[in-house]
Amino acid sequence: MTKLSKQDKIDIYNKWKYYGKSSYQLGEEYGVVTSNLRYLFQLIDKHGLEILDRSPHSYSVEFKEKAIKRILTGNEAINQISLDLGLPNQGTLHNWLRKYKEDGYNVINHKKGRKSSEGQGQTNSRTSKANQRPKTEESRAYCRKQIYKKIGCLSLSKNQKPKAQEIVSAVTELRQELHVTVNFVLKVINSKPDLPHLSRSNYYYVLKHDDKDKKNKKIMERIKKIYEEHRHRYGYRRITAQLQREGIEINHKKVKRLMTKMHLYGIAIRRRRKYSSYRGTVGKIKANLIRRNFKSVMPNRKWYSDVTEFHLNGEKLYLSPIMDGCTQEIVSYTLSRRPVLKQVMDMLKQAYKKYPALNGLVFHTDQGWQYQNPLFQTWLKNHGITQSMSRKGNSLDDGMMEGFFGILKREMFYGFEKTFKSLDELEQAIKEYIEYYNTKRIKTILKNHTPMEYRNVILNQN
Repeated sequence: MTKLSKQDKIDIYNKWKYYGKSSYQLGEEYGVVTSNLRYLFQLIDKHGLEILDRSPHSYSVEFKEKAIKRILTGNEAINQISLDLGLPNQGTLHNWLRKYKEDGYNVINHKKGRKSSEGQGQTNSRTSKANQRPKTEESRAYCRKQIYKKIGCLSLSKNQKPKAQEIVSAVTELRQELHVTVNFVLKVINSKPDLPHLSRSNYYYVLKHDDKDKKNKKIMERIKKIYEEHRHRYGYRRITAQLQREGIEINHKKVKRLMTKMHLYGIAIRRRRKYSSYRGTVGKIKANLIRRNFKSVMPNRKWYSDVTEFHLNGEKLYLSPIMDGCTQEIVSYTLSRRPVLKQVMDMLKQAYKKYPALNGLVFHTDQGWQYQNPLFQTWLKNHGITQSMSRKGNSLDDGMMEGFFGILKREMFYGFEKTFKSLDELEQAIKEYIEYYNTKRIKTILKNHTPMEYRNVILNQN
């Protein structure tokens, strides 16, 4: 595992706290185990960044003894105790507890540095074997108690007998926790009639048995490729749909299990305040003809539009798109550094050039000043388009566009702001995403088609 400097830890914490990066993404970037990063985040949240200034030092016997007693007698979680004490990592306390058991339940401050090489070769094998056996009757009783407890829980947690794989996993964990031999653990559990029994040969057979997902190697490779092709935007449901489109019969539960095993997770949702163009009543308000019945059975019957803003390095970029209520494609869009009327008028002209037969179309927006402008309303009327507006303060009345903005920003903007050096780069990224959204991103609501594929399906049916 990569050793992190103080500045690395601060950078990782800031990316997680303020830029929305997940612990898995940061672990991949810095080569650090995810659980260690989660502990680092909790440690800084509890003690502040000052905790990183603590220089490594030896803890006193009394300090260690109090910490260990909190584990053994206070029934407190080791992770929580480590956080309370401000220990640098969650493994420190585990090491203290292990050495405490090895040293006959006495806290000893071991000298640091390498042991003398003289005579080491003769004693290593004997010492390692001795450490594999509980030293006193008290320690043996403690080990037996822990074994009874762990193995007994396997039977209590289910109405049926535990599987051999579960018993083997528990035995392996007990070996590591208690530092005892396999024979000792198996002898203890096999001496109790009410515990599930396991032979030594069966233990090693199950331990070395091939991974059950070895036969799924090809499908796991394809899942990972789809995940990377779509830049981590697909969760298990959408990946299942894509596999089924390719003729692979697979259940979404299996895809979810395999993705979890490979630590592949979709992008987390982050919501931020939206841009509002409402300035009070500045023109003629239109009735709400949609009434949240967003879906249309044919293309070019219901269109939706709104304006959203992107903040980057103290500057703003405004996006104004039109979405079709049937295919959910982005019919046309414009980008501008200022929210001006020309932006929405150019958007309309682009859409009309693409689909000129618009008689009977309902065009729905919120009550933004652009949509109340006489020039905008006259253009719609002259092209046979009926205007519809959301009620004041009811953003859900324009829910289809709000949903698109949420998807867009979650999948290519939130958490990725640092990757864009200028508004020009951001503008290019938005253009590429909208092309991807229309032609490559499948939607379950469109029967696992992309918006453009669904348009062709609908038109071919009629």
